[in-house]
Amino acid sequence: MGAVTDDEVIRKRLLIDGDGAGDDRRINLLVKSFIKWCNSGSQEEGQYQRMLSTLSQCEFSMGKTLLVYDMNLREMENYEKIYKEIECSIAGAHEKIAECKKQILQAKRIRKNRQEYDALAKVIQHHPDRHETLKELEALGKELEHLSHIKESVEDKLELRRKQFHVLLSTIHELQQTLENDEKLSEVEEAQETSMEADPKP
Repeated sequence: MGAVTDDEVIRKRLLIDGDGAGDDRRINLLVKSFIKWCNSGSQEEGQYQRMLSTLSQCEFSMGKTLLVYDMNLREMENYEKIYKEIECSIAGAHEKIAECKKQILQAKRIRKNRQEYDALAKVIQHHPDRHETLKELEALGKELEHLSHIKESVEDKLELRRKQFHVLLSTIHELQQTLENDEKLSEVEEAQETSMEADPKP
């Protein structure tokens, strides 16, 4: 796997620090403290500072929650991009497979034609004294040579396509493995987050 990005580091730290659990309780306490502070005649400076501190904690927790939300959106966009790339790769693989099948059929036709030409050449060889037959044999020999070159070219292309298709399948497998690893990591992080929310804070 590649290097850990800054977003992943920040997201892990936020998950360790908490994701805003207890904010409702803080806000309720802040409102009660504010009402009590307004109704009291003394209006102590210490109580005022405590309310400001509680308000700052709520604002900070809200900022962390928004940051985690933004990072999750970016992560979803990245997964969608990878999914589309995989779909394109699979579509390209199907096209290459179809092309390879066409080339195989062409190679079979060439082989069949060559066998027919060989059989015809054997028949023609029974009449070596005819000048016209010799010319036809010469022409057939050139045609056979040409077909042989075509066959070799097709076989080379088929071998290249087989190698490219193998590389493509390996890449798709690696991408799928990466997605599965990321999904497992997300499940572990969610489990840790749920565990932290369930544990009472001191």
